[in-house]
Amino acid sequence: MLGACPHDCPDTCSLQTTVRNGIAIKVQGNPHHPQTNGVLCAKVSRYTERTYHPERILHPLKRVGPKGSGQFEQVSWGSALADIAQCLKTIAAVDPQAILPYSYAGTMGQVQSESMAARFFNKLGASRLERTICAAAGGEGLRYTLGGKVGMRVEFFAESRLILIWGSNSIGSNLHFWRYAQEAKRRGATLVCIDPRRSETADKCHQHIALRPGTDAALALGLMHELVVNDWLDHAYLRDHCLGWDALRERALQWPPERVAEVCGISVDEVRNLARAWGECGKQGEPAAIRMNYGLQRVRGGGNAVRAIACLPALTGAWRHRAGGVLLSSSGSVALDRAAIERPDLLPAQFAKQAPRTINMSTIGDDLLRPGSAEFGPQVQALIVYNSNPVAVAPESGKVVAGFARPDLFTVVLEHFHTDTADYADYVLPATTQLEHWDVHTSYGHTDMLLNRPAIAPLGEARSNAGIFRDLAQAMGWDDACFQEDDASLCRTAAKGAVDFDALLQHGFASLSLPEAPFAEGGFLTPSGKCEFYSERLAAQGLDGLPDHIPNYELPQAGGAYPLAMISPPARNFLNSTFVNVKSLRDIEGQPLLEISAADAASRGITSGDVVRIFNDRGEYRCVAEVSPRARTGVVHGLGIWWRKLGLDGSNVNQLTSQSLTDLGRGPTFYDCVVQVEKSLSA
Repeated sequence: MLGACPHDCPDTCSLQTTVRNGIAIKVQGNPHHPQTNGVLCAKVSRYTERTYHPERILHPLKRVGPKGSGQFEQVSWGSALADIAQCLKTIAAVDPQAILPYSYAGTMGQVQSESMAARFFNKLGASRLERTICAAAGGEGLRYTLGGKVGMRVEFFAESRLILIWGSNSIGSNLHFWRYAQEAKRRGATLVCIDPRRSETADKCHQHIALRPGTDAALALGLMHELVVNDWLDHAYLRDHCLGWDALRERALQWPPERVAEVCGISVDEVRNLARAWGECGKQGEPAAIRMNYGLQRVRGGGNAVRAIACLPALTGAWRHRAGGVLLSSSGSVALDRAAIERPDLLPAQFAKQAPRTINMSTIGDDLLRPGSAEFGPQVQALIVYNSNPVAVAPESGKVVAGFARPDLFTVVLEHFHTDTADYADYVLPATTQLEHWDVHTSYGHTDMLLNRPAIAPLGEARSNAGIFRDLAQAMGWDDACFQEDDASLCRTAAKGAVDFDALLQHGFASLSLPEAPFAEGGFLTPSGKCEFYSERLAAQGLDGLPDHIPNYELPQAGGAYPLAMISPPARNFLNSTFVNVKSLRDIEGQPLLEISAADAASRGITSGDVVRIFNDRGEYRCVAEVSPRARTGVVHGLGIWWRKLGLDGSNVNQLTSQSLTDLGRGPTFYDCVVQVEKSLSA
């Protein structure tokens, strides 16, 4: 049976599930899908271990012990739905905005994420969730520069002569792009990895530039400086297809290599040589390309960093080639009819003039602890969590835990397992896995749409997310026709106008009709139709119309209380907090680790295998140290995201991260964090 990988990864693989006697025995990549090419990552190739996991939740559960204890009893669907509906009705009768959905990318499918769920919360008039936790800053950076989440097509990286892999461990988080990069390398292309951490990808590139966290915009501006002073520019492209070049040129001239080297913690030659490589590609008419990923935008100036990097291809006319340009996300390449999927017209009449309030998912720790007020609105009294594990993944998790532990907060969690968040639920409802339901998937790493068909019947009493919200609507007494639409029909609604649904049924995927070189002749999606170096939309908000380097909120100071910068990239065999409980994958990872440089370890008397205490003003976290060449001096890596309950002290690295937000998009600043590390006195 053909399906699609549901997880938060740009590859969005086409799956082929082998079923024998109603049991899925193997999940592999679809060899007929060009982007997947029959290859899956180690995580998803073990997907049957998730579906048939012995700890899978297969029946509705009601809490019987204290919040956080994980003590539940099995109840019937009818009892659970009736009780949940009654609680929601009681709260909504006073103010439905006291009810909050919390979800993200546990599944990226259009049906099992925000279709029936969005209809339910629109009909209810609940608070809206600002879904910022992964990509908000970078998305806004692209929108103000290119006009949307668009870029070059991933398959054409195979033809590039120079590829900058910027803020991405592609081997672990974008495997199928890495296949194209390797093909380009075999053809003679140069690969450069720009990342504070010497990742597995950096190991395989020709060069690794280990800049300090949060200094990416400074490096981009330094490259622009060298392009200007050496006249490695495509003047015709700048004249015809760009807006604000004169102003950006003056800004770039403020960033000579010496200044960049000091800010980024790299050498002057690294700046000059990288600029020369990029500029000479342009002068010689050879395609140069940048593959960004979202790690670089998880700092205070993340939106500006993406803006600055996204400007680089236009300076040298790289967009003229189908193998030139930049790609961070391709999700804006497909125009979905969100209104048909989510039905905002269902909002109650009381919200005709003003929509329900919006709460940022990245500040959920503060917001669950906030009392009601005229400014904030009603206190959050009910929380429905699906496709997310906020107790583990949200920043400053000490506050998140305190919020979820509120005895007066009514919490419902749709889940497969007893996650950290599920432990705090009043009700846990069993959700289907990807092998058990219908869905339609777009991608943010390629330009195909995929269909997921159920390969097996749902295990136990599990129901799809869309089915659960359909049943909740019935329990609320709503008889709107839109709540009768089944999951297969929702797939058709989601695909309508984008691709031929019959092609999805036949092949499992369909390619969008898009130009090979989208901006060869300009035609950007901005208001001006040009690559906007200067954004009048930003200026109208009182913000800088030009991209700039914005220093991190938290800068390590030698001799200060917190002299180390900390980033928390994902462990290779996990995806956010998903797959942590798959034993074969957890066995590969071993245990929660902190990577630390030899110099930083030696000055603290730390050796590999020592238990260390990492701390700052927000809290502390203990794990095992690994003295590693992957860490540059002054920067440590708290590999994540482990479930808190699997940590030494029932916490994880997000005990230390902050709820400060990015410059654009109001996203989280996970990698803008300073700490101190010391050898733990107790193992």
